[in-house]
Amino acid sequence: MKVAESQSVATTKSGDQDKFAHYADKADIVEAFVTGVPIMALCGKIWIPTRDPDGFAVCEKCKEIYEQLQ
Repeated sequence: MKVAESQSVATTKSGDQDKFAHYADKADIVEAFVTGVPIMALCGKIWIPTRDPDGFAVCEKCKEIYEQLQ
C-alpha cells in the first residue's frame, strides 16, 4: 500500500477520533472527496473526509504507523 502524507478529518460521531487528522492513501482521500465513499485511515478509523485537516492534531496512532512504514 502506498501511503501519502495527506491528512483528512473524521466526520462521523464515534468519539475522540473525530478530533484528529488521520493519515490515509492519497488516492483514496481524493476519491472519497469526489464520491463520498468512506475510506480507512492507517489507524483503522473509517470515515468520509470532508474538512481541511490543518486545524486538527495528527492522530498519534496514524503517525506511529506512518513512521514505521518509512
